[in-house]
Amino acid sequence: MGTNGNRAFAFLLIGLGALILLSKAGFVFGHVFGALMGYLFPVAMIFLGYLGIKNGNRWIGWTIAIIGLVILLGKLSWLIGFVIAVGFIVYGVSLLRKRTI
Repeated sequence: MGTNGNRAFAFLLIGLGALILLSKAGFVFGHVFGALMGYLFPVAMIFLGYLGIKNGNRWIGWTIAIIGLVILLGKLSWLIGFVIAVGFIVYGVSLLRKRTI
């Protein structure tokens, strides 16, 4: 990263920090920002775990990635349940269509 990249990253961090502080104080976005951060944090953990694995720190990288994956699976459990329910319905309908007498 060059100088412009470092400046942009610094401004991004400052902006995110300000949004988090304002959200905690109740001024900004409220529920929407909290929900977004709830998904963003585990994804960031998975990404940091990947970077740790790639840079040779395999044990810590895998640990952080697995913790992030477990948190993300917990957050997405409603979607996983929905997909399983639709799969059961589709499979049941296909079984009924094959049993025509």
